[in-house]
Amino acid sequence: MGDLVNRVSRIAGALLGTAALTAALAACGGDSLEDGREKSSGGSGGGSKGSLVVGAAAFTEAKVLAELYAQSLRDAGYSVSITTVKNRELYEPSLESGEIDVVPEYAATIAEFLNAKVNGPKAPEEKPVASGDAAATVEALRKLAEPRGLKVLAVGEAVDQNAFAVSREFAEKNKLTTLSDLGASKIKVKIAAGDECAVRPFCAPGLKKTYGIDVAGIDPKGVGTPQAKQAVKDGVDQLVLTTTTDATVENYGLVFLTDDKKLQNADNVLPVVNAKDAGSPVIAAALDKITKVLTTADLAELNRKVDAERAKPEDVAKEYLTAKGLLKK
Repeated sequence: MGDLVNRVSRIAGALLGTAALTAALAACGGDSLEDGREKSSGGSGGGSKGSLVVGAAAFTEAKVLAELYAQSLRDAGYSVSITTVKNRELYEPSLESGEIDVVPEYAATIAEFLNAKVNGPKAPEEKPVASGDAAATVEALRKLAEPRGLKVLAVGEAVDQNAFAVSREFAEKNKLTTLSDLGASKIKVKIAAGDECAVRPFCAPGLKKTYGIDVAGIDPKGVGTPQAKQAVKDGVDQLVLTTTTDATVENYGLVFLTDDKKLQNADNVLPVVNAKDAGSPVIAAALDKITKVLTTADLAELNRKVDAERAKPEDVAKEYLTAKGLLKK
């Protein structure tokens, strides 16, 4: 359940209410960090600037990002280990305490997580701080994070958020490139998604309200599952809910429709660090190098190599950093 819940935690608006999300995360977690983490088997490197612990949630993308961060930090002279933790409920307090020093995060999701922690569990629904504007979301995140001893580093282009796709044939036939185009077409669409899509604001209700899309129903095949994408490929459904870093969309002959009115919250990737132990400019510079070059397409391809080709996260990270000229050694 850990992989699913951690992935779900970033698309909570489409799938779960705040209370349900908290319960789901708690159900998957242990009573302490020790219960929910495992140390990477990779070497820590012979750094001379001190030791750092990079935390990662227990799903592919988080593990890949953790490896990118760790290898860049080792290259900058630090001794680095990676700790995989089941969920944010466990690793965020450890980041505050300094047991973990660096975590790859998603701007909107960590902002609303801290919003709930600071202002109560209903705050993300009643007074959300995240939006489709990455800069504004990060600004709100910093205001919540800094009093807790956390430093939010620069945000990049790479984003993992809800995304909707249609078949290429359907898009070409109806001249669709954006969700606004789909709304203007007045075509009735059935969405392959989780059944919660019917009531969640970033799914069917949001598509209707923001884009005027005529949602005829939900086909409960799950978020981005092979069955969901196959249903759209076969024309059983017209629209599938998946994520922007889904690297298999093209395999099903599908194309993304641009969220041109920014219905989805800005879950752009960025590092969050313990300000006291990992707030140095050298650490920020090492991580910013990655943030500046990493794109959503890059992240999708790294995920694909691990999930489809069974490559190791550390290997795909090293290959990527080397290809981009980001390692000195």
